[in-house]
Amino acid sequence: MSNVLIVSGHSDLNDSVANKEILERLSQLLPQAQIDYLDRLYPNYQIDVAAEQAKLEWADIIVLQFPIFWYAMPSLLTRWIETVFIHGFAHGSRGRQLQGKKLVASFTSGAPAELFQRQALGFEIEDLLLPLKGCCKLCGLDFAGFIYTGGVSYQLRVDPQKLTLIKEKAQEHAQRLVELISRLNIQ
Repeated sequence: MSNVLIVSGHSDLNDSVANKEILERLSQLLPQAQIDYLDRLYPNYQIDVAAEQAKLEWADIIVLQFPIFWYAMPSLLTRWIETVFIHGFAHGSRGRQLQGKKLVASFTSGAPAELFQRQALGFEIEDLLLPLKGCCKLCGLDFAGFIYTGGVSYQLRVDPQKLTLIKEKAQEHAQRLVELISRLNIQ
């Protein structure tokens, strides 16, 4: 069984429904996985680089779990990548510690999935992953795919029926992610 590291990149998981539900479900479905809650560990954005690099060295499969904020990853997750995936560790002539590891993007958006289609905004949801795919290429990571769920806006949580729907979507998202990780374990 591969070592699975799930990095929660939400900047305030207490203010989340979908991402919080996904992570809770993953902790049940993948009890052997390590979940790294960046908002709890680094509320001040002061990343412990050595500790995070050690987790990445341990991992075979790295899952980044995050919501899309303004068409990008949350600033805390971006900061984590900026400070941890440094030259000499993740890339460069001596930076080979991430090579061959698999990276999965697992993300949500408050906006409906239909909005992220070429005819609506001029691009597809996968286009938002281009910087992450570039990072994988630079670092020798294998971009192993993504799991996406749209239409889980926190604004909908005031309606009990919509809140139930968000939680159901999040649980289904977690199940699809577990299935992807299981396929990666077989390869």
